[in-house]
Amino acid sequence: MRDYLLCALLSFALSLALCAALIPLLKRLGAGQNILSYVKEHKSKGGTPTMGGLAFVLAACISSLCFARGDKPFWVSLAVGLGYLLVGFLDDLMKKLRGSNLGLKPYQKMGFQLAVAAVAGVYCCLNGLTVLRVPYTDLVFDLGWWMLPFAVFVFVATVNSVNLTDGLDGLAGSVSLVFFFVLGALCALQGEGNSLPMLSFALSGALAAYLIFNTNRASVFMGDTGSLSLGGFAASCALFSGNALVIPIAGAAFVVSSISVILQVIYYKKTGKRIFLMAPVHHHFQEKGYTEAKIAYVYAVLTAVAGATLLLPFVRP
Repeated sequence: MRDYLLCALLSFALSLALCAALIPLLKRLGAGQNILSYVKEHKSKGGTPTMGGLAFVLAACISSLCFARGDKPFWVSLAVGLGYLLVGFLDDLMKKLRGSNLGLKPYQKMGFQLAVAAVAGVYCCLNGLTVLRVPYTDLVFDLGWWMLPFAVFVFVATVNSVNLTDGLDGLAGSVSLVFFFVLGALCALQGEGNSLPMLSFALSGALAAYLIFNTNRASVFMGDTGSLSLGGFAASCALFSGNALVIPIAGAAFVVSSISVILQVIYYKKTGKRIFLMAPVHHHFQEKGYTEAKIAYVYAVLTAVAGATLLLPFVRP
């Protein structure tokens, strides 16, 4: 536990320093966010530096490398997370170069996601990482080669859900902070070595520092650089530790974001009407008059409560 704490603290310090150094650099380079015109509450945010994910992901990687034992799942998780960071960075860069909110084409982003997910699924199958733990129980079951399509679904769903949640100041960052803390604690309690828990705690510590600059009103956004990378790390750490079924619980906020968009699109196509004032649903709450800070706080608290229930079976009376 001492190493986990030291890793999180080092990650926090590195992220704090990197964010402080990166923000003025991004401003000088003109790496400002293009705001969607239909989100009227966000018009004043135009030009806020983006690609802040570079700082906290780099901090988490450095910190975890200092403390983790570096087994194969750890290295693959790092590769996957950094791969998603790269495609997110390219997407953010193209948005800036085009001066619009359109970066990579949808088929390009989806093609990359499917390719990485398929590679991760094959890796699981070839290395015996095909077991799924059932939350709140001692039950486990082996998917065998069915892990391949399951892994593809987990990666695509998680990465896009985290990306959709990144719509308000501090929202994706605070929810992800709690998610990785819970996942790290769960993996540690399950005795999953020290590498994946260490990476999770490093991400949690790095996000804690990033939120100093990202809570309303944000000085920097994570961009797709950060959100796609976080989704990749979340799916990797959960899948490789056998905890993929934890994602809909500890990551319920991510799931709600995706489901609200899906329901909105289906209902609108069938009826011409909307279920929510705006989707994802956090924008609906914003349209209702709730502040970004309050929405982010409630999302984070509910994530913490859901996460705490996952740890209860390990608490001995």
